[in-house]
Amino acid sequence: MNIVSTWHSVRRSLEHSGTYLAPLGLRILLAWEFFEAGLMKYQGSNWFTQIQSNFPFPFDVVPTEISWTLATYVELIGGVAILVGLGTRFFSFSLIVLTVVATAAVHWPGEWSTLSELLQGYSISDKGFGNYKLPALYLAMLVPLLFVGPGKLSADHLVARLVARSRGNGKSDVSLLQPA
Repeated sequence: MNIVSTWHSVRRSLEHSGTYLAPLGLRILLAWEFFEAGLMKYQGSNWFTQIQSNFPFPFDVVPTEISWTLATYVELIGGVAILVGLGTRFFSFSLIVLTVVATAAVHWPGEWSTLSELLQGYSISDKGFGNYKLPALYLAMLVPLLFVGPGKLSADHLVARLVARSRGNGKSDVSLLQPA
């Protein structure tokens, strides 16, 4: 076996394993982070009233009790759903919206006049320039789940296979449901 055929064999194995493991890693990290944030909201008190004016429209006109409850349950239910890979695209989109609103309301710098000042906010700690690093990382992990799906180790994939089997048509009828 020459080096080229060995490389092609290794690459095929990695690509096959990647359809199972790569999205699973993203899902585990995101599930942990969002479930933990939802649990903190569930056990805490509503502080959205203090920052409602920072929310982008239309979220700035929604009563804070509704916003708080929605954010809490989207994080809790979305975290569990992302973990098992059920409704992954729906919950990825929901968590993207939640993360964008949170970034605008809490994590984006209040004022900045240069790109270098804006980039100072790309951090984990807030030193007056914002702290949008974690939300940016969450968005970077959610986008592949939205566009590519949860991978083959997921409830979504299992449901798609069961639907295809029940229709007797194989993979073609559910190609939009199954991850590549």
